[in-house]
Amino acid sequence: MVNLLFASSSDLCLEQICAVFSEEKLKGRGYKIFSVNTGNVKKVDSSIVKVMNEIGIKLKKPKSFSELPFKSIDILISIASYGIEEKSLFLPGYPTRLTLQVSETLIKDIKNSNDLTVYRLLRDEIEKLIEGFCKQYYLNALKDATETTRFILDSLAEGIIAHDMDRKITYFNKAAEEFTGYSRKEVIGRDCHDVFPGRFCGLKCAFCDGAPVFDSVNYVTDTYTKHGIKKSIEMSVVGIKGNRKELIGVLASFRDRTREVDLEHRLKKNHSFAGIIGKDPKMLEVFELIRSVADSKAPVLIYGASGTGKELVASAVHNESSRNRNRFVTVNCGAIPENLLESELFGHKKGAFTGAVRDKKGRFELADGGTIFLDEIGDISQAMQVKLLRVIQEGTFEKVGGEETVKVNVRVISATNKNLKQEIEKGRFREDLYYRLSVVPVYLPPLCERKGDIPLIAKVLLKRVLENEGRDDKVTFSQEALSILIDYDWPGNIRELQNWLQYALIKVSRGGAIRPEHFPNFIPGNENSKSRKNVSAGAAKRKKLSEQTVREALVKAKGNKVAAAKILGVGRATLYRFLNSLSK
Repeated sequence: MVNLLFASSSDLCLEQICAVFSEEKLKGRGYKIFSVNTGNVKKVDSSIVKVMNEIGIKLKKPKSFSELPFKSIDILISIASYGIEEKSLFLPGYPTRLTLQVSETLIKDIKNSNDLTVYRLLRDEIEKLIEGFCKQYYLNALKDATETTRFILDSLAEGIIAHDMDRKITYFNKAAEEFTGYSRKEVIGRDCHDVFPGRFCGLKCAFCDGAPVFDSVNYVTDTYTKHGIKKSIEMSVVGIKGNRKELIGVLASFRDRTREVDLEHRLKKNHSFAGIIGKDPKMLEVFELIRSVADSKAPVLIYGASGTGKELVASAVHNESSRNRNRFVTVNCGAIPENLLESELFGHKKGAFTGAVRDKKGRFELADGGTIFLDEIGDISQAMQVKLLRVIQEGTFEKVGGEETVKVNVRVISATNKNLKQEIEKGRFREDLYYRLSVVPVYLPPLCERKGDIPLIAKVLLKRVLENEGRDDKVTFSQEALSILIDYDWPGNIRELQNWLQYALIKVSRGGAIRPEHFPNFIPGNENSKSRKNVSAGAAKRKKLSEQTVREALVKAKGNKVAAAKILGVGRATLYRFLNSLSK
């Protein structure tokens, strides 16, 4: 069945007249005829009604687009003398278009006369136009053109989606169906944001805040299929313009690059992920775990030393998930006093305590539909642990001073630098809460366990610090400076490394190179030595130095600090700092 639509903005109901004559001529040939008036006509010209009644045709009240039952149009015929606005031509199905020319002379005569003879001439001319249009060879040519266009678009490997300025989907090819899992019937005529709740274009939709003005954009993003499967796509979006060069819609083509992305991950080409930097195998495992756990609802517990970037990991899990269109709310449980933490997490009612002058939403309520990140979870009290356990188990809580139960849908990610199993043994942390929180444990290794990442991290951090300081000069690292960074144990991890770089930039000249003397607590030594080995396992455990053991090591090494550091099982920079502290 071919859907054929006549359109006009005239109060002469030209679209209806064309539709009626076409139904007579095309009966039994597989066509379904519709008509639409785009001029918001409230009253039909009475003379045209009379002359149509003369031949037994009763005109109906004109219909608008919103009143039509079709899901997709194959052929659109507009009446030239009373043409419709170009925007209205952007219809579901993206149909083949044709314009029928009605005599301008007759239209002018009708405007200047009420003579029914002129109306009859117009009626008869339209009948002849439709007779010619409906001849087998003419209409079949249009039908073949429509089917050929569809065949070509459906044969493409790329998905094709088009929508109008109201985000109503007008075209959806076969590749788009296969990729998304949606059929044409499910999406044509619907708002693309309603069809794809997670936004098919990811977070890069140009139509979220009104109609944009653009010619074309290209980008890579992640999207989700009908069945919730995450896919990576390369998207190209072009604007479709009308006769007056105005934007009337967009056409997006996309290709599936999920396999390419997966291959990149397997080949371990990526040295950063969601702002987290690293090429060490331990970090690549973290990246892969983030991707695999992102769309799960399971709670995640991130554990590792302070300064390793636990909040970055939590943020990455949220941003990679389908919850990324909702809030990511962070709470530092260790920084909020115990008597305020309950109100901060669950909110309070007005008058619940001194200072509660109004109702307040808690962080769990603010994170509804999204993710809450509970940092330093090991610092909360036993009483708060019980209340937190209930929220994770049931998704419900009561505000402080309130009686109404609040229900939320929140993904919980927590982090700690404590050993929670030891805290359980000491009776300071509930075992049942621990197992609720750590359904997916993520270990974030400290810098001393991934020394090979230090040069990469240092260079990225240096660039960020330069940008934050407003400096546009190029600062580099000397080889000696990089060697010291690699040797150092970094008890403060990435946060401490960033502090070192900020300190160094105060001393280094514009456009210069960072050298060992630009670092905090530097003591001149054998920094140019090339006989360097990897730091021993003893260094990783950060042995404590004493004045006596250092003196003995220096004697054995005959004053060579590099050799003494090796004897002590520490990095050279660690020995330098210790010696510097003795001299103060």
